[in-house]
Amino acid sequence: MSVYLYNTKTRSKEEFKPLNEKMVTMYCCGPTVYSYAHIGNLRTYIFEDLIANTLRLAGYKVKHVMNVTDVGHLTNDSDDGEDKMLIAAEREKKSVMEIARHYEDTFFRHTSELDLKRPTIVCRATEHIEDMIKFVKSLEDKGFAYFSNGNVYFDTAKFEKYGALSGQNRDDLKHGARTEQDTNKRNASDFVLWFTSSKFENQILQWDSPWGRGYPGWHIECSAMSTKYLGERIDIHCGGIDHIPVHHENEIAQSEAHLGHEWVNFWIHMEFLNTKAGKMSKSTGGKTTIDTLKEMGYEPMHYKYFTITSHYRSSAIFSEEAMDGAKKAYENLKDYVAEFKAKVKNTTLSSDELTELEKLKSEFNAYLFDDIKTPLAISHMWGVIKDNKKSENIRLSYLMHVDSVFNLKLKDVEAKKPESIEITPEIADLLEQRKEARATKNWAKSDEIRDKLASLGLGVKDLPNKEVELIKL
Repeated sequence: MSVYLYNTKTRSKEEFKPLNEKMVTMYCCGPTVYSYAHIGNLRTYIFEDLIANTLRLAGYKVKHVMNVTDVGHLTNDSDDGEDKMLIAAEREKKSVMEIARHYEDTFFRHTSELDLKRPTIVCRATEHIEDMIKFVKSLEDKGFAYFSNGNVYFDTAKFEKYGALSGQNRDDLKHGARTEQDTNKRNASDFVLWFTSSKFENQILQWDSPWGRGYPGWHIECSAMSTKYLGERIDIHCGGIDHIPVHHENEIAQSEAHLGHEWVNFWIHMEFLNTKAGKMSKSTGGKTTIDTLKEMGYEPMHYKYFTITSHYRSSAIFSEEAMDGAKKAYENLKDYVAEFKAKVKNTTLSSDELTELEKLKSEFNAYLFDDIKTPLAISHMWGVIKDNKKSENIRLSYLMHVDSVFNLKLKDVEAKKPESIEITPEIADLLEQRKEARATKNWAKSDEIRDKLASLGLGVKDLPNKEVELIKL
């Protein structure tokens, strides 16, 4: 079955066809480790993981690369302000590297708690400075970059496609318009490839370069590291929608100017997580993290379930009411799994059951293969769960398939333990009477006793060895 994904580049849903039939290459913009990733950030990573899982479900291997920005990202997504890492170091009275490692470790602890598969390659910006310098030098040699008052800029006027991803005209892209304009630029939309100490005297992390001692701009790291690990052409590049107008436009410009050809086949972007007050972001005080949710009484899986009940290209509204609903639904889901596991003694399915299971799995897969339609996949899941005409064995096997894609930790749910039943003298007497009635084939008496037991909230099940099992109704 083919996979269809929405491509930001063409503004349409397209059939996904990888460059290499055996391996999908996928690059995702990773965390800037100057603070904790809030749950809005994590929504993007949840869906990126789900895209990779869906491609694996379709039979592909996936080489997933994610960067970690530990230098070069300024307080503005363009080239204005101070380095976010420096600000964090001063705020917390730690070294820049202590800040970076602490928040990087916390980020991967949180993604692990969400049961997200770690990318094939995680690459830190600080460990790829030479790759970035070579990349910038190539752009300079090809006439796409210029040196001005200590900094190297990309000349967007030399790249005709600039603005195509976001659908904006280059002249309308006034990067840095919110702050004082950089007079070193030839064009307002030009961006820095390499800073020297001439701009920020207090920058802690600096390296020697052909243009002086300095540090890279934020955008260059993704181009340098993605081409290093995934080659000159990439199947998929992911990120949040906020990256489209600046960061991803700049990545495309510098990458395709360097390579001389189209760089990425599919651009896939995730919508925002909003609160009732608006977009959740670090810069506007978005402080809700996975640890915060746990303090509020929610588990990471409650948040993950909440996330996948909306489509990745639709914004979602976070609230305690929404989380309460997700928590209840997820706990109910676990209860069903526990109940099915308790009832299924033999996991071998008959030929007819296998045929039915494959049909259900195919229906579920179809929703994911059609642009990752998780809300419809979730709806299908609940339809199967509540269909009592289907055996517990089929439903359990189906849910294990669902869990192999969504990773909701259903496989870890333990079978429901039967509640202990106190055998009172009255119950023991009724059971003995029933045994005698069945021995003499007095079925009317046996049914009468069954009804009496039912009035006490008990069911009775006859076992092959002539023993009986009491069940709470």
